[in-house]
Amino acid sequence: MLRRLLALLLPVAFVIVAAVFVPLGTVIAQQRTQEVYVDRLGDAGRFAALARTALETDRLDPLAQEMAHYEELYAIPALVVAPDGQIVVGSGDRHRMRDVLDGIPDPGAVDAAMAGERPAPPTTAWPWNPDPLVVAEPIGRDSEVAGAVVVVAPTRELGADILQVWGLLGLLSVVPLTVLATASLPLSRWVLRPIRRLDAATTSVASGDLDVHVDAERGPPELRRLTESFNTMVDVVRRALERQRAFVSEASHQLRNPLASLRLAVENLAPHLETPEAREAHEIAVDEAAVMHRMLNSLLAATRLESVTGTEAVEVAEVLESRVERWRALGEARGVSVTTRVPAGVRAYAPAGGLGSILDELVSNALRLSGGTRVVVEADGGDPVRISVLDDGEGLPEEQYTAALDRFWRSPRHQNTEGTGLGLAIAADLVREAGGRLTLGTGLPGGERRGFGVVITLPPVRGSGD
Repeated sequence: MLRRLLALLLPVAFVIVAAVFVPLGTVIAQQRTQEVYVDRLGDAGRFAALARTALETDRLDPLAQEMAHYEELYAIPALVVAPDGQIVVGSGDRHRMRDVLDGIPDPGAVDAAMAGERPAPPTTAWPWNPDPLVVAEPIGRDSEVAGAVVVVAPTRELGADILQVWGLLGLLSVVPLTVLATASLPLSRWVLRPIRRLDAATTSVASGDLDVHVDAERGPPELRRLTESFNTMVDVVRRALERQRAFVSEASHQLRNPLASLRLAVENLAPHLETPEAREAHEIAVDEAAVMHRMLNSLLAATRLESVTGTEAVEVAEVLESRVERWRALGEARGVSVTTRVPAGVRAYAPAGGLGSILDELVSNALRLSGGTRVVVEADGGDPVRISVLDDGEGLPEEQYTAALDRFWRSPRHQNTEGTGLGLAIAADLVREAGGRLTLGTGLPGGERRGFGVVITLPPVRGSGD
């Protein structure tokens, strides 16, 4: 972002400097051209006065000598042209003077002088334009014009002088350009510092950390207001989530005691029921109360699981080692063996403090719902890291995989099994927020049973510095 902002500010600095020095260079070129033009105009006026006297007295030699001396001194040809276009006298022989006259890029200046008018001042003599500066001065005025003096001044030295001035201006422009370029770097950092803090805070929020707070005391006023709005938004979201989780937890706790009392009261009715219909209704009521009690416990467990926020680097083998004994104990109670196959040194980015809880939920589902005899938890250190929980049970039809990740979804054959249908969906959300993915598939095949498998893919931790 800093490079992009500098790429925007530096051209602006060039434009600002160019907006000052380019017009200044143009004005200087025009000024130097006008100075040369005024000098040549004075020379042409002096020659016009001398030529008028020479034509009236028919003494052209002194004028020719004066013009020759002038060209020798300044390297500027000068000549007198008659109204019929013939060369009367010049600073060199007539043949060379004819070439000079014919080489004039704009003959209109000579025609205007023959009409008794002084031609308009020339435009700027640019260094890249080799055309000479032509000054034509009429000899006499109005109807008494006896010819014109033409001075053809080369512009090489004028162009070189203008280029030299432009070079000095270019060197001078380096100073403000350097100042602007130097100032653009701290300016860019000052502008982007709040944006970087907001970007880092946004990343933290996306990973589940809602306790971030961005300093709103620095940077441009607009970004300070944006930072304050961001902090307010994060506070609102955090309070809303805390209220939501607190409500679920408190509601579950508040309902547990009345539900336990209700279940006890229903069970105490058993001795007072005499008819088969009443005893059957009593059994149904007891079962429903037990289901409600299990659902409350599941909601509390789901709330604890959903409270996981943030991302951390974990050693997968260590997480599994801290859980495997508990899984095996639960498996023995249900007649299911639990084994793990995890190589050492596999590290991945996972929900902060939540990978163990996620695996607890997946293994618990496999023990309760699969109907199989084996559960295997395995991992590999590829890119991405894959952690699989596989069983040899009946599995699910492939068309139910998508629905199984929805909240409160229950398989038709598991409607009367304990659980809320929340755990798998919450686990998938947590894995996704950590940059990974949770997918469903087949498990450990055995005979006609296809098994069920849950695969978690997580970003690997590369190198010891990550």
